This record gives sequence, structure tokens and C-alpha cells, in this order.
Amino acid sequence: MSETTELRVPLPDLTAWTCPAPLRDQPRVVMGHGGGGAMSAELVQHIFAPAFGGQTLSQLGDSAAVSLGGVRLAFSTDSFVVRPLFFPGGSIGDLAVNGTVNDLAMSGARAAYLSCGFILEEGVEVSVVGRVAEALGAAARVAGVEVATGDTKVVEAGHGDGIFINTSGIGLIPAGVDLRPERVVPGDVLIVSGDIGVHGVAIMSVREGLEFGVEIESDCAALGGLVEAMLAVTSDLHVLRDPTRGGLAAALNEIAAASGTGVVIQERSVPVPPAVANACAILGLDPMYVANEGKLVAFVPREHADAVLSAMRAHPLGAAATVIGEAVEAHPGMVVARTGLGGTRVVDLPIGEQLPRIC
Repeated sequence: MSETTELRVPLPDLTAWTCPAPLRDQPRVVMGHGGGGAMSAELVQHIFAPAFGGQTLSQLGDSAAVSLGGVRLAFSTDSFVVRPLFFPGGSIGDLAVNGTVNDLAMSGARAAYLSCGFILEEGVEVSVVGRVAEALGAAARVAGVEVATGDTKVVEAGHGDGIFINTSGIGLIPAGVDLRPERVVPGDVLIVSGDIGVHGVAIMSVREGLEFGVEIESDCAALGGLVEAMLAVTSDLHVLRDPTRGGLAAALNEIAAASGTGVVIQERSVPVPPAVANACAILGLDPMYVANEGKLVAFVPREHADAVLSAMRAHPLGAAATVIGEAVEAHPGMVVARTGLGGTRVVDLPIGEQLPRIC
């Protein structure tokens, strides 16, 4: 090759490329904006919150605590776009009830009434709609909540994905209950109610046709009864959160940021079932960031921690509850994990999402 000869390498066509962790300055909405991580937070903080305003919205919790006629209510809404519609351990109908019931429970409220909006794509089989409706009704009865009102819309074929559902719910907050991340103080004990990462891996296994040697079922469940058992011990719980999109890592980062405390977790104490750990290793996922639909995390004053933990373990949905860490004065707003080898790593807020369309 002569000195004047140019080596020309064809440039790749980048137009069809996607990024699992999208850049933060996207001019258009990308999947990461719906993942419950940093991009979701920025969308809410820079677009929706300034447009809507209001002190109540600024709480940015799983549900809003409002006063009406001298009564404290929890009010929440959620939309469900999971794919596939049916999965081991549940369906979009179960999620639509349990997701909203759990958001209310994280305020200490027992859900009373739900609204339900179905968005159906033209061409979806009526029998499928019936199966989803039956699952939703059954889940509502188990959760002890009534579907009081609803709505149905149909969009043209190709403009939806079978069935989307929105549910809103209200419930009463008992007197003396004040669950907010701002109440977390150094010394609070961090408890998780059971195995993490189960729901997200269950969805991925059926979506991608993967087999891990054992069927992994979603942990989808209504947590109102578990929360009631905890509040029966003491109303002085500081904060509860169900780690759905973004997983345990997102929930803890949100609490740390809002409370101004640091959070330290013992990595070996975090309950990850072997099947989930193996699946995540194969898929290159971190269980800390994988969604859950039937678990909660609680920051509890140290003097009440043992009693609350015992009450959780006495309930079917908290039988595997365990202490995984604490709130600390050091590194405020940051979550760190102590590894089994004695090191420390930062558990950051995810930017986008590892698994889209999981709820």
C-alpha cells in the first residue's frame, strides 16, 4: 500500500440502533423515560410538576395524602402496559388491582374503591378481554377493594398492544400514621419483606421464551394486610415503599434523596432467590434493579424494628422478611452496599430501565 492510499472503512448505519441506557438529553421520549429511574424522575420534575403545580403533587410519593372534609385520604393512579398480558403468577388484571392497592398501602391506607379504565386495541379477542376482566375482579375481591367506576376506549388496530389498563384508588389513612421519606433519620432499620427481583425475571422468562430449569412466578400480591400487621405493632413507621420499576435500588435512592440521609445495605443480606440470581447472571442484569410487585421496604425506628420484623414474618406475605441495612449520617442522599469481600460500592439510581413493559 502506497503512502497516498487511503483505507476506507464503511461506517455503520446507526439509525436502527437502540441503547438500553439512553442518553439524558433526548429530544424525544424513549423507553427509558418510563423505567422508574433518573430519566423518569427528570420527566416528572421538569415537564409535569412545573406544568401542574400544587403542593400535594410535590410529595411525589406512591400515593398522595390529602385531607377532605376532615378525613385523611390516600389517592393514587397507575397505568399498566405489561407484555405479555398473562405470565406465571398473574396477569395485567392482577397487576392493575395490586399495583394501585399497594401504592395506597405505602401511605398506610387500606384501599376502599378503585376506578378502572380499559384501552382496547381493535382486533383483540373478546375472550382475552373477558379473562383479564375476570382476573381483575378476582384480585379486587382478594384485596378487599371494590371497583366502583370505569371507562372503556377502543383504538385502531396497530395503535395499541391488545389491552392497556389504568386504575385509580382511594383509601382512608388511619389517625397517627405519617409515612413519608422525609421522616427517615440516621439509625432507622431497613427491612425488606422478602425475595427481590422475582416479578421482572418472571416477565422476561415468558417474553423471551427463556428456561432457567425452574419456573419463576411473579410475586404479584396486595400488601394491604401486611401493612396493617406492621401498623398494629406501631403507627410510628417512618416510610414504606414498594420497589416496582427500577427495583430495590430505585426505591432506596428516592428515599435517601428525599430524607437527606445515607443508606447502607449489607449485600449478602439482600434476599435474592437462586433462580433469580442465576437468571440475572445469564441475562446480565442486577437483581437490585429488577422490578417487584409484591414486596415492600420499610424504614423503622430501631426501638420498634424487632417487633415489626416479627409481625411481618407472622404474615404470609412477609414470612421471609429480613433486615438488610440502615439509614446513616454519612454520604447523605447516597445508597452504598457493603460487599461480601469487605468492600463498598455505590448503588446508584438507574438511568433508564433494564426491563421495559414489566407493569
